[in-house]
Amino acid sequence: MPGKNLQYANNNAQRLLDFLSKRRDSLSPLLILTHDYPDPDALAAAMALSHLAQQYFNIATRITYGGVIGRSENKAMVRILKIPIHKIRPEYFKKYRNIALVDTQPKFKNNSFPEKRKATIILDQHTSNFKPSAELSIIDTECGATCVIVAQALLLQGSPIPSRIATALVYGILSDTLDLYRAHREDVIKTYLDIISHCDLKMLAQIQNPTRSRRFFVTLHRALNRAIVYRHLLVSHLGFVENPDLVSQMAEFLLTYEKVQWSFCTGRYHGRLYVSLRTSLSNVHAGETLRSIFDNPKNAGGHAAIAGGSMKIAGEPTDKLWQETEQTLQHRLFRKLRRSVNAKFQKPFQGGQS
Repeated sequence: MPGKNLQYANNNAQRLLDFLSKRRDSLSPLLILTHDYPDPDALAAAMALSHLAQQYFNIATRITYGGVIGRSENKAMVRILKIPIHKIRPEYFKKYRNIALVDTQPKFKNNSFPEKRKATIILDQHTSNFKPSAELSIIDTECGATCVIVAQALLLQGSPIPSRIATALVYGILSDTLDLYRAHREDVIKTYLDIISHCDLKMLAQIQNPTRSRRFFVTLHRALNRAIVYRHLLVSHLGFVENPDLVSQMAEFLLTYEKVQWSFCTGRYHGRLYVSLRTSLSNVHAGETLRSIFDNPKNAGGHAAIAGGSMKIAGEPTDKLWQETEQTLQHRLFRKLRRSVNAKFQKPFQGGQS
């Protein structure tokens, strides 16, 4: 029932507001931590939670992240919207007693959260095999984007939302729902429509159309040159990349090729192999598919259409070891999707076959 979904979502937002109100004195200062290499949803959720906590409950906050902010759009988002985000430091975990995790969970391998710490707040949309441990845990796997939870809490407050916050939320929702394609609940659409009225559309356009570095185009050329296709599945091993975000960016771009339903990309970065899987099919779960081909399923995850993960390559990896790991994952994916590992691939962007 649409009404029930809307009420359920508002209950989550109200739970967040009630917790911040009840604990306002003991929560300050609050460290807000995104997953490593934060995407627009994580950045928007963190920025909006910081505003909510400070503006309405007088809770001092600091937004932090691990990894790098590498993707052009994400860099533009931080710069244009002046998001006060800081690189995480080990001493922060000693300094801050209260930590909020957004768009990730303690047991996930995609964040810098200490293994033995307990989170104060968890806001996330991802499924997990582990029950998250926190004083407040809001996991809404159907909200489309984690920042929807915070957006609804802001809307319940009934006050005007600053344009920078609204613009971040709009972009976060659009990015994680594939321009609302994956927004299946009525309340998610309504939240987007309510938030966009506060948005700065000029800023949004600047974020969505940033200038790009030469390295981006070099990586794009490599992705196209190395792409192989068999039965609607495209694979491209990018080799060494400037930042892991390029792997997911290439997977998303290559999925737009008219003859594929799956795209699978890998990239080498600082001794880890980063992997992204995308699909245009609506009756599958990319996250479960990707987890099934990892030695350690906890190193991968995602949604129905989007999945990602990474694995450490032991020791000082040689080119042969990198290639063996890439091929192992490729073969496992082919078997999982019932493709022959000995198939004759097409190289669609080279004008030939192999």
